[in-house]
Amino acid sequence: MPHVAAWTELEAVARRDAEARILDQFTADPERLSRMTMDVAGLHVDLSKQSWTRAGFDAALALARAADVEGRRAALFDGEAVNATEGRAVLHPALRAPGGANFHALGEPVSADVDDVRTAMANYARIVRNGSETGATGRPFKAVVHIGIGGSDLGPRLVWDALRPLQPEIELRFVSNIDPRDMAEALTGLDPETTLVIVVSKTFTTQETLANAEAAKAWLAQGLPDERRDRHFIGVTAAPEKARAFGCARVFGFSDWVGGRYSLWSAVSLSCVIGLGWEVFQGFLDGAAELDQHFLNAPLEANAPVLLALAQIYNVDGLHRPARTVAPYAHALRRLPSFLQQLEMESNGKRVRRDGSPVGRQTCPVVFGEPGTNGQHAFFQQIHQGPQVVPAEFVIVASTHGDTSESPLWANALAQGQALMQGKTETQAHAELIASGASGAEADRLAPHKTFPGNRPSTAILMDRLTPRTLGALIALYEHKTFVEGVIWDINSFDQWGVELGKVLAKAVLKDVAAGAASPGLDPSTAALLNRLLV
Repeated sequence: MPHVAAWTELEAVARRDAEARILDQFTADPERLSRMTMDVAGLHVDLSKQSWTRAGFDAALALARAADVEGRRAALFDGEAVNATEGRAVLHPALRAPGGANFHALGEPVSADVDDVRTAMANYARIVRNGSETGATGRPFKAVVHIGIGGSDLGPRLVWDALRPLQPEIELRFVSNIDPRDMAEALTGLDPETTLVIVVSKTFTTQETLANAEAAKAWLAQGLPDERRDRHFIGVTAAPEKARAFGCARVFGFSDWVGGRYSLWSAVSLSCVIGLGWEVFQGFLDGAAELDQHFLNAPLEANAPVLLALAQIYNVDGLHRPARTVAPYAHALRRLPSFLQQLEMESNGKRVRRDGSPVGRQTCPVVFGEPGTNGQHAFFQQIHQGPQVVPAEFVIVASTHGDTSESPLWANALAQGQALMQGKTETQAHAELIASGASGAEADRLAPHKTFPGNRPSTAILMDRLTPRTLGALIALYEHKTFVEGVIWDINSFDQWGVELGKVLAKAVLKDVAAGAASPGLDPSTAALLNRLLV
């Protein structure tokens, strides 16, 4: 096990910190608030309500240094093969770097190609938006149907939901599920003559995406003449020849060093560029680039992604808390929990280290969430009074709509974090009941039900407004947090073999469907379910 001594120290300190009250640490450590809060790229990050004492904080930093986070960070930005199982560099920072940057992937320069694709995206978006690019019948495009799944869907969908105007000039609809209902809903009310379909698939072999693309192609064929129909079909892929063979008139490429769940900075977000305009998307890239520079240059003790990662590791491995909730207090960020489920759980849901040996400890926690205040009327009951401690993360926007301050919204977020930390003792609950007029017997009966254990950790990430810059910075913050966790757990955060087995078996099941019966080698339960569905 790498960095054994640092892990042993962290676990020992965490056992002691489990008994410490978070609220007491502000008195015990007067510098706690200043040391555990920071401002970067329009974000204010507050980790002062986390469970660590000063000793725990220091032990977590020592673990990061023992794991060589700084060295691995340099390898990432230098374009080394940090995805060792696939022999690839991982260079999403190159996608949002300023023009004329000098990134290399495995020694080969890549920034000029990135700049070329950006220029092509901006130019194509401009002619679609101004109406000079038209469809088969000469009419301008009024809607874009974006077809993808996983990273080819969640990232652009999050960006569009977060930044879209209330009345967009061009409507965007997203299709990811292979269930035909998803495509039917997306196409309902659209006119083939004014609809552009963008198919996003890194390999252009993804089963769900190609099935939906075929359905969209058939829909277009019903409403358009053969001539120039291919102008309605755009491919975004790392396999351009396959996209052209499929019938895409234009293809926008990206390289194999762009991981799917890190690809929203690339041509994968072409639909968003069309819907929002290049200037908005450039602001999104700029915010992420600003966060990249912070991650690359800030010392570990004042580095926002590093400290977010260390807080999670302290909870997961030090205090054995295998879940975390993310509550964005902004309707526009309602997709953030789903996006983070893929980013974090697909990246770090691993059971072996980089050398193939068992990890021997917990890695990524279960990530779940809902926008506030909706979550308060759902799972917050459990995180306040359930026996399990579930760390919470509040993403708070001071003004979410126009110039109006949504104080009832963000006041709820602040109150939830305060309540989780502070709690309410049975004595306090009993006194409140008596003060409200309850009898002694009634207060005795109800006080245990109104008791909150408190001492439950949370992190707050604040921004004044949700802008392209702050959204870019927020997503980059979580990307680098995920990377740091993988370094400390000594796992590869950039492959995803866990999604492959189900895909392979699904193809075998489909062969049985075509044959009309379960094959002899199928297990009894799956065979019985298949035969029932075939009836």
